[in-house]
Amino acid sequence: MTRGQVLFYGGVLLVAGAGWGLTQPLSKIAVSTGHRHFGLIFWQLAIGALAFGLLTLLQRKPLPLTREALWVYAVIALIGTVVPNSASYQAIAHLPAGVVSILLSLVPMLAFPMALLRGLERFALRRLLGLAAGLAGVALLVLPEASLPDAAALAWVPLGLVAPLLYAFEGNYVARWGTAGLDPVRVLLGASLVGVAMALPLALVSGQFISPLRSFGAPEWALIAASLIHVVVYATYVWLVGRAGPVFTVQVSYPVTGFGVLWAMLLLGETYSPYIWAALGLVVIGMLLVQPRLQEAVAEAGPIGETGG
Repeated sequence: MTRGQVLFYGGVLLVAGAGWGLTQPLSKIAVSTGHRHFGLIFWQLAIGALAFGLLTLLQRKPLPLTREALWVYAVIALIGTVVPNSASYQAIAHLPAGVVSILLSLVPMLAFPMALLRGLERFALRRLLGLAAGLAGVALLVLPEASLPDAAALAWVPLGLVAPLLYAFEGNYVARWGTAGLDPVRVLLGASLVGVAMALPLALVSGQFISPLRSFGAPEWALIAASLIHVVVYATYVWLVGRAGPVFTVQVSYPVTGFGVLWAMLLLGETYSPYIWAALGLVVIGMLLVQPRLQEAVAEAGPIGETGG
């Protein structure tokens, strides 16, 4: 890439990271008045399905409904949204949004040992040190009594780890078994539709359904904004992979984490102890060490033209 392209794509990456990081404090606002996870997940998926459906119409690409495709949709919906988001919405109601952002950034560190066990990765001391740094960061969040503003919040940290654990599993699942030849937009549209079918009865039976006829306040608008931001930034991410390559684009994890903490400070007035700042530093170091080097990632990802999207 030329210097001009690097600057342009770097700016796009920064904006995408800022948008993705914003979804955590918006989720905190969405649960602030008592909205529960199944009701929130239903509308998040419904809004996502509408947006991805519109994008699919504009691209004039049909949604495949083969048995293999339906299986992919179901798996991605379950382990990529319904279960992890159920855990995240419950955790963020009790934890600072910035802490949840730090926990979510553990995905590449948790994915590495899974890939190692599956034979998808080769052992590398550098990545092992990255995993250790990430775990040390989590330890700083939960062990010192002065780390979190409320000691009772410690009990919710394990629930906050469910989402990154499942996202890491999702990544390894896709790496191992693929997506039946589907591009990311079709996968997310299908998964959103299947997820809606999963979440609606759960929301109704549990009494968590959020009526769209109610008056809208900050929590409802925050949910809509977070859902639309996710669609935009993910579409941008896919576009950037096709233009700048997977090695460059994977660096989005850094601004996502940083902006997640920054937005929580600006919008929610969150403040953090020195232990949390130290944990953030260790997690960033862990991401830096775990992510593949240029030549490794190119070998694993293949040519840019094969990345899809």
